Amino acid sequence: MNTLLVLASGGAGFTDVRPGLIFWTLITFFIVAFVLRRAAWGPILKAVDAREKAISGSIEAAKRERAEAEKLLGEQKSAIAAARAEAAEMMRKNQADMEKFREDLMAKSRKEAEDLKADARRSIEEEKNKAVADLKAHAVGLAIQVAEKLLEEKLDDAKHKSLAEKFITDLSAKRPSA
Repeated sequence: MNTLLVLASGGAGFTDVRPGLIFWTLITFFIVAFVLRRAAWGPILKAVDAREKAISGSIEAAKRERAEAEKLLGEQKSAIAAARAEAAEMMRKNQADMEKFREDLMAKSRKEAEDLKADARRSIEEEKNKAVADLKAHAVGLAIQVAEKLLEEKLDDAKHKSLAEKFITDLSAKRPSA
């Protein structure tokens, strides 16, 4: 209260040095510092240290997790690349197999066509040979018939001509219809 009166009366200024006040202020400061050091400073420092360690641990854990995540990402990328390469290889192989299958099928079809063509040619040749043989046999038969007719009678040109016409007429009548 005295201090307030002194200040209010304007006698002592704020910047005036008072040794008694300085002494008691220092004593109070050291007592408060000692009490704070004993009661609060230790636990505060321990809490700060614990917090610092927790933060450092979290940072280290985050670094480890990030490194592991990057490693897993790299493995996944390489696995995806390997899967893509394998899929591309399988597609190429399937395409090559399909091309080979198509070529084999075409070769087989060509061979079958050639075989059918050869069989048809053989069959045609056989039928042709058979027809030629039949025609020869028929021609021989006709020649024999003509010779028989000629040998039966002695012919002059007029009789020969009339006999040939009669024979042709008989042949037309005997000929099987197609």
